[in-house]
Amino acid sequence: MKNFNDRVVVITGGASGLGREFALKAAQLGMKLVLADVQQDALDATRSELEAQGVQVLAMRCDVRHAEEVQALADATMARFGAVHLVFNNAGVGSAGLIWENSVSDWEWVLGVNLWGVIHGVRTFTKLMLDSAAKDPSYEGHIVNTASMAGLLNAPTMGVYNVSKHAVVSLSETLYHDLQLVEAPIGASVLCPYFVPTGISQSHRNRPADVAMTTPATASQKVAQAMTVKAVESGKVSAAEVAQMTFDAIANGQFYIYSHPGALGGVADRMDEIVHAKNPSDPYKATPHVRDLLRSKMKAAQ
Repeated sequence: MKNFNDRVVVITGGASGLGREFALKAAQLGMKLVLADVQQDALDATRSELEAQGVQVLAMRCDVRHAEEVQALADATMARFGAVHLVFNNAGVGSAGLIWENSVSDWEWVLGVNLWGVIHGVRTFTKLMLDSAAKDPSYEGHIVNTASMAGLLNAPTMGVYNVSKHAVVSLSETLYHDLQLVEAPIGASVLCPYFVPTGISQSHRNRPADVAMTTPATASQKVAQAMTVKAVESGKVSAAEVAQMTFDAIANGQFYIYSHPGALGGVADRMDEIVHAKNPSDPYKATPHVRDLLRSKMKAAQ
C-alpha cells in the first residue's frame, strides 16, 4: 500500500499507546480515521484532539472480544466513509504469573482481546476490503495485526500473553498466504514490539466485570506484574517510533515488523532448538540476574 492520503484506516485500541500513535501518524498522512476502544474518556480525548486538527474521525466504543461489536464498527465505518483501506487489529491486554495460577477469567479476557479481537477484525474487515477491491481496479489495502516478541519467544510468568501472541503470529502468516493465494491487492503485516512504553502493563484498568479477577493475586502474579511494569516503562523505543516503523513497513510491503531487532537472537536460538529437538534453553541465560531476582521476589512474596 503506497497511497495513504484520503484513505480510510480502522484502528482498534486506538485511544492510547500504539493505537493512538498509529492514529496520529495516519492523520499526518491525510487519512480518514475510525478509532475503536473500550476506554471512553481516552477515546473522546483522542477524537477531540484529531478533530481540532481538521481530521475526519469516527470514534466508537468497541469491545473486540465480541463479534457483534466489531461488526457494528464495520457497519458504522461503511456508513460514514464507504470503504476501508487499512486496518490495525491492535487492541491488546496483558496478564502475568505462573501459568497454572491463571484463572479461567484470565484466559478468557486475554484471549478474548488479543486473539479473538484479531480474529473478528480479520473475518469482518477482510471481506469488506475484498469487496472494495472487486469494484475498484486501483484499490490497495493492508492489514496489520499487533502481536509481540512474546509471539516468537516464551518468557516465564507470561504464559497467557505468550499463547495469545503466538496465535496472532500464526493467524497473520496464514492471512498473508491466503491473500497471496487469491491474488488480492491487500497486504498483511504482523507487528512484534518488545518493551515499548505504552499502557499495556496497566491494561487491567479496563478489565470488564464479566472477566474480573475473583481471587487475590498470587505471589507470582504480583511480582511478574511489577517487573513487567518496570520493563515496559524503561523501554527506549517510543510508541511514536514504532508507528513510523510500521507505516514504513506497510509502504514497503514488509510482513514482519520488529521494534527491537536485537531480540531476534533469542528467536534464532529457539528455532535451532526446535529444528534439532533440543530442550528449550534458559531465556535468562544472558541475564541470569533477572531470573534470580524474579525467583527471590516470588519467594519473598509468598
